[in-house]
Amino acid sequence: MKRIGSIIIAAAAVFLIISLSGCDRIKEQYDKLMKNQEEGSAAQTEIVETVFAVNTTTAVEGQIHDYIDLNGDVITKGNVDVFADTAGKVTALSIEIGDKIEKDQVIAEVDPSRPGMKFVASPVKSPISGTVVSIPVQIGSTVAPSLPIATVSRTEELQIQTEVAERFISKMRVGLRAIIRFEAYPEERFYARISEISPVVDPQSRTLGIKLALDRGDSRIKTGMFAKIKIITEKKNSIVKIPAQCLIKRYGVYYVFVVHDDQVEKREVNPGIEIDNKLEITGGLEPGEIVVIRGQTLLEDKAKVRVIDQIQPLETEDIIQ
Repeated sequence: MKRIGSIIIAAAAVFLIISLSGCDRIKEQYDKLMKNQEEGSAAQTEIVETVFAVNTTTAVEGQIHDYIDLNGDVITKGNVDVFADTAGKVTALSIEIGDKIEKDQVIAEVDPSRPGMKFVASPVKSPISGTVVSIPVQIGSTVAPSLPIATVSRTEELQIQTEVAERFISKMRVGLRAIIRFEAYPEERFYARISEISPVVDPQSRTLGIKLALDRGDSRIKTGMFAKIKIITEKKNSIVKIPAQCLIKRYGVYYVFVVHDDQVEKREVNPGIEIDNKLEITGGLEPGEIVVIRGQTLLEDKAKVRVIDQIQPLETEDIIQ
């Protein structure tokens, strides 16, 4: 029995030693786990500051034009139909389309003879100087005083005829300048001014007819040519302007992001004329200030930024292409 008791005591001692050793390992693992959790929590609470990559440009002081794009046709300022003084048969034509003629020049002869009656041929004279643009008769045709022998045009006084949509009527006035381009001369610019404005609006097309007079005659311009027109409706000098893509609109408010060192300021602005990717700023921005042109979509006030590229600012002089 004594021997059995000794064995039991020894076994209990061994168990106690093992238990104590296991507790130390468990405590060590527990302490390590708690330390990892504390470090992870600290990492999660650490504030990560985001830096946005942006491109910028500079606001400039200069000029801007507002204009309307239109298409039109070259016409003559005046066409005159030439009539015979008497009815009869055309016996002679001394002109061809495109001929330049003088006032009182004989262009045709009409024989007024009737069966049994012989008359001297009657000459037909042009009432004006100009260019022959139409000859609706030929030798042998029978004409009357009400039928034209030819049409003579004052081609040295050409005009451009076009129509303006009703929404632009308030901007139209005689004297407005226009830049004209023709497909025959794509690299050249011609100039004109509004010379006539129709007093009525076409009720079907809802357009207003206008005519433009070319600043100077040019033999290259022909009647019937197709014209691309830019009518300049407004010109402003000494205004602040930036590329239009700098502007952001959210909830009805317009603003830009102005760069100060390594962060941006969300600046509310008042936009004016916008045309050809050029934007007038009437308030809220000064010339020389640096604004974000690309990368501003996710920006907020005081966001940190890194400028990747500085985009060339707009030209101070506004050239209409």
